[in-house]
Amino acid sequence: MSENALVFISVLGTISSVVFAYLAFSRGKRRDDTKSGEHSGTILTEIGYIKTGIDDIRKKQEQEDQRHLEVVSRLVAVESSVKQAQRRLDAIDGQCERRD
Repeated sequence: MSENALVFISVLGTISSVVFAYLAFSRGKRRDDTKSGEHSGTILTEIGYIKTGIDDIRKKQEQEDQRHLEVVSRLVAVESSVKQAQRRLDAIDGQCERRD
């Protein structure tokens, strides 16, 4: 009977070792999965922040492009006005020279 008890204890020890090894493995796997998920979430969050920053930069660039176009169109109008004023001044200057 003591031989049967030793066999039973050996089998029970082997089975419990396998069960504990499996539990430790599954616990470690869950921990690794959690860390991997946190890492992936962090990366995705950072990518989201970068995308938002790029979108803001694009909007500001479009606003600057619009302002540039407005300045150019105003400059063209001012140059035209200056040409007309110069012609009038030249005409007045010509009239003054004829009188002298």
